[in-house]
Amino acid sequence: MKEIYLDNAATTPLSPAVLAEMTDKMTHVFGNASTLYGLGREAHTIMENSRQVIADSIHAASDEEIVFTSGGSESDNTAITQTAHARQALGKHIITTAIEHKAILEPLKALEQEGFEVTYLPVDQHGRISLDDFKAALRDDTILVSIMMGNNEVGSRMPIHEIGDILKDHQAWFHTDAVQAYGLLDIDVQRDHIDLLSTSAHKINGPKMMGFLYRREGINFPSLIKGGDQEEKRRAGTENVPALAGFATAVQALTPEVKAQRQTKYHDFKQHVVDGLTQNGIDFEVNGSLTGENLNHVLNIWIKGVSTYVMQTNLDLAGIAVSGGSACTAGSIEPSHVLTAMFGADSPRISESIRLSFGAYTTMADLDAFITAVTKIVTRLKHTSEVK
Repeated sequence: MKEIYLDNAATTPLSPAVLAEMTDKMTHVFGNASTLYGLGREAHTIMENSRQVIADSIHAASDEEIVFTSGGSESDNTAITQTAHARQALGKHIITTAIEHKAILEPLKALEQEGFEVTYLPVDQHGRISLDDFKAALRDDTILVSIMMGNNEVGSRMPIHEIGDILKDHQAWFHTDAVQAYGLLDIDVQRDHIDLLSTSAHKINGPKMMGFLYRREGINFPSLIKGGDQEEKRRAGTENVPALAGFATAVQALTPEVKAQRQTKYHDFKQHVVDGLTQNGIDFEVNGSLTGENLNHVLNIWIKGVSTYVMQTNLDLAGIAVSGGSACTAGSIEPSHVLTAMFGADSPRISESIRLSFGAYTTMADLDAFITAVTKIVTRLKHTSEVK
């Protein structure tokens, strides 16, 4: 049975080019980039070349604004906690949204225990905030605004440019979690007045445990990870040069043309799934929107009357990997905070939704197999219910 992978928002497989690059560097360039002898200097050169590639990918003013980290969670935690602690003399108010990733929400909860005040902006049923709500929430003592570029569960995009424009003359620093958007959208930190930006390599067919934090020049706070003087004293720890080289290889493959093509292709994929389920008589609705500005690799659907657990388990038995509309934690079902924010805690969508997400290696045949499998599952469950 062929395994069909439709959970690319969770992680993506390494591309062959990335794997080859990392294997080469692990084999031949194993030196510590902080050392002065030949192997170390060679590793340092590879690291700095990778930094330049990544800086160019977001239109950073300088490659010195890129700090390598272990991934999106570390980058998010650093941006949130270190900004708060460094700037608390200017105020203790932070603005975010109700549907951020937990790598944002959990450190913010910890800061609330320290006396910081956090405003969680609500979202509509398409998963988007209101700029009027944002403007109303912004205060003179706001020191940080952290709003994701695109949501990982429903694909909704936030008005990043408009928010950056509002904040350009305000004291608050503007951070965005771009983990899902990086590799799909044209990101320009200067155009959008972004001060801090987080992302992760494993979402773009790069290695796990590798990411970066963009820090605009002049944004200063102590390192979250204490130790050596790596990354210009901004992040301690020996740099993972093979992973950095692999990350840069993944980034180089994502030209503006490729990113635009993928957004179009993934939109077609979404429509194909919607049309297929509709033609097969499945009673479902899309959580979010198929129109407007979205991250098109994410499709979240409510299959009415079928629990997330039952659908996900049956698809797994059919060799198809998707994500639940709610997260499984230690064997218990935790309601999706994203769907709860969009539709309310009493909505049946919370316990009857699944997410599928597309990647570089997804095919129409994969989607046809998904449509066929869902149809069989729903038909069988309906028949079983009628028999009872």
